[in-house]
Amino acid sequence: MNIDIPEGKDPIGYVWGEMVPGIGVAASNLSLAVYSHTTLGLREFEAARLRIAQINGCVFCLDWRTERDGVKVEEEFADAVTEWRTTDAFDERTRLAAEYAERYALDHHGIDDEFWKRIAEYYSQKEIVELSMSIGSWLAFGRLNHVLGIDTVCVLPKI
Repeated sequence: MNIDIPEGKDPIGYVWGEMVPGIGVAASNLSLAVYSHTTLGLREFEAARLRIAQINGCVFCLDWRTERDGVKVEEEFADAVTEWRTTDAFDERTRLAAEYAERYALDHHGIDDEFWKRIAEYYSQKEIVELSMSIGSWLAFGRLNHVLGIDTVCVLPKI
């Protein structure tokens, strides 16, 4: 870890809740809202989330699988996310979610009119905003945890 955690303290609770409570608690609430208020389908949600986890290198996020009503994506899903351009495991919405996540994280200035036209064929404007906010939270918070070295002790609270 790159942050000193007092003996007996939960690293995530300490960093997010105690060190900067005015910021950390608000960030935590945003992070939890992404999971509890999403209207996106599980596959596109997980494709975007896992692509950001792969880019960030967040250990916890790479291992985590979102569950909805007892359902998670299949074991091979993470490999398909890595191969989002060529996999036949994805429908177009799922492929676009992975592509958008990658472009958002690595080349947001390169998101061009052609991409916006393609994504608008499959996503409503509301869904695009939701996906953008979700990707932004995963990018920020997964990267924050990884950079601080607390991604190996991260846990997502029950929603």
